[in-house]
Amino acid sequence: MDRRDLFGFGTMRLPILDKNDSTSFDYEKIKALFDRFIERGFSYFDTAYTYHKYQCEKAVKKCLVDRYPRDKFEIATKMPLRDFKDEADLETKFQEQLTNLGVEFFDYYLLHNMGFNVYDKCEKYKAFDFVKRKKEQGYIKKLGMSFHDTPELLEQILEKHSDIFDFVQLQINYVDFDQINVRGRECLAIANRYNLPVIVMEPCKGGTLINVPSEVVSLMKNRYPNQSIVSWALRFSAMQKGVIKVLSGMNDMSQIDENCEVFENFRPLDSNELKLIDEVTKIINDKTAIKCTNCEYCTHGCPKNIPINKYFGMYNSIMRNTGDFSSQKVYYRNAAFAGYGKASECIKCGKCEQACPQHLPIREYLEQVKEKLE
Repeated sequence: MDRRDLFGFGTMRLPILDKNDSTSFDYEKIKALFDRFIERGFSYFDTAYTYHKYQCEKAVKKCLVDRYPRDKFEIATKMPLRDFKDEADLETKFQEQLTNLGVEFFDYYLLHNMGFNVYDKCEKYKAFDFVKRKKEQGYIKKLGMSFHDTPELLEQILEKHSDIFDFVQLQINYVDFDQINVRGRECLAIANRYNLPVIVMEPCKGGTLINVPSEVVSLMKNRYPNQSIVSWALRFSAMQKGVIKVLSGMNDMSQIDENCEVFENFRPLDSNELKLIDEVTKIINDKTAIKCTNCEYCTHGCPKNIPINKYFGMYNSIMRNTGDFSSQKVYYRNAAFAGYGKASECIKCGKCEQACPQHLPIREYLEQVKEKLE
């Protein structure tokens, strides 16, 4: 079953030339990836004002918008809810985004990373009214929000504002479906109840559901040898009720081909496959100490420049691999030499926890990182 309409290219993790500089775009590689995606019949690209230290929209313009007719692609971007200052700044940011991307309208536009930390601000400065007006003026074709918070808040927002939205973007993957910090199943049910189509973000949980423990690889490959590891995650998310699109951040040509293949020949998981997903979820949860998705939101504005997501990745590697610390300690020392703050330099300001879409106790986890890696 061909379902190319179900799949979109997420640009939060584009290829870069210097791993310590997320703005060092590998433009030629990005162009090649975008080209292959379009050649295979796909057209949806998702970006945001804040990605890659506020430079991602410009990179998408250079690699996509400047190179293709407008009818060859659909573009989605997002209003940075943590960054705008007041009502006037909403207009400033919006106009900047139109310039950054070099478009006259957005196919999809979202209020970005909606949660308790920004909801009152959005009400105070009439952000909902602003985006509604922009849609009425023709600058937005489809309006939504990306949501990373409790079902209770989602219900509260939709009860008041559902009439302005055409869709909602939710974190839906098989590990987080019933996790207490995400509660994807409940959020999806609320969106369904309001008849709002759902776009899925983090179907692979920042790579966690691709780089799975060896036990999971063996389990999946022994029972279903012809299915790729990533296909399980994408199919699970895409088959959920109300889902109209699944996003995946791809930075390698093999990923493009592998992921596109899933949707060119899409098949929902059957009952036996869903039982296997339940087994796999338990194994992954038991093996993952810190359930970080590597989004980097926590690092924006950190006064000590601590690469929190990188340190959590090192910590998880240690906890999965029975205590072989040597390589992770090298990575940790290299980060310090590159000018990043150590975990022990955290001043407990809490800015990271306010920004974290997963609502992780980051300050507490940094103490654990310090104990293992310092």
